[in-house]
Amino acid sequence: MTARLATHMLVGALIRRVQNEGGFAMVLHRGDPISGIILLQCLEKGEQTGLFERISDYTGGYTLASCGPKESSAPHEMAEYIARRRRSDPDLWLIELDIADAERLAAESLC
Repeated sequence: MTARLATHMLVGALIRRVQNEGGFAMVLHRGDPISGIILLQCLEKGEQTGLFERISDYTGGYTLASCGPKESSAPHEMAEYIARRRRSDPDLWLIELDIADAERLAAESLC
């Protein structure tokens, strides 16, 4: 059995990395500190670039998968999707990242 890092430690490391790169990162909703799912709301200069979920790749590792409505959809659709996810899984973490190439940076830190 392979040991894995607790969610709160992964989130903390991601936030520090984004801030060290000159970006902004914030926990919008705190979930289960040990095993909560991580949703990343990615922005670049305040503009939505995607919503990603950290999921198992079934080989012992993780990957980021795009989820929710497309970036071109109305802002209220993204908010409704996030609200539904939080209602169905109160242990979920929601992290906002505002930095260029947020998906790549998050994948390097979380996967």
